[in-house]
Amino acid sequence: MRVLFFGILRDLAGQASESLNLPEHASLGDLLRHYENRIPSMQKWSSSLAMSINQEYAHVRSELHAGDEVALLPPVSGGNGDAAIEPACVAKIAREKIDTPALLEKIKAPEDGAVVVFEGVVRNHSRGRRTLYLDYEAYDPMALKEMNGLIEQALARFPVREVVLVHRIGRLEIGATSVLVVVASAHRGAAFDACRWLIDTLKRTVPIWKKEYFEDGAVWADGQPFPEEISLAPSSRGKKPASK
Repeated sequence: MRVLFFGILRDLAGQASESLNLPEHASLGDLLRHYENRIPSMQKWSSSLAMSINQEYAHVRSELHAGDEVALLPPVSGGNGDAAIEPACVAKIAREKIDTPALLEKIKAPEDGAVVVFEGVVRNHSRGRRTLYLDYEAYDPMALKEMNGLIEQALARFPVREVVLVHRIGRLEIGATSVLVVVASAHRGAAFDACRWLIDTLKRTVPIWKKEYFEDGAVWADGQPFPEEISLAPSSRGKKPASK
């Protein structure tokens, strides 16, 4: 099987991916213990990890099979494409500047009474130090899948017409837009509610990580805890996975 490392775990492993052979009927828990033993410094992260099999979040007791793609996912900070978007309730991962004004002109429709926009912007300070720039990385195919899933949930939960999510990856300078959420609806209340829910949930569940660069070094940003149903925290290891 192929094992992928992201964020701080990639630094600890010294590589982005590797091939691994485990005994038949091995579980995600067995794989995690393998890396805890091989890379002791990884143990401090075990309780805050999530893991996935073939781009789907999976429980620690999930069985592994030959050919699986397994990802070890540290808490996220908070897909392929670029910043040019044709609105249609879509998620994108951008590698170029996000052009918010151009996107808004494409989204607005006569039936809309509100279009709510959230932009996450790179600020010039963090942890009491001056930030030079940020570097974002993503597990692209899984990030896109999760973002599109959030759009589907938002359309089902809130009376809104259209949703667009864009997250930029790579090096971002101060003042750049890192994430964009746009919600169009007939009424402002629903648009505000959906926009807040989308960005809050994206920051907790979509596999995108941020590295902060300062004059005296760089650190991976502390991520928000994963929701209990996808976390490998000890409190959830003995429970059955929640239905989705």
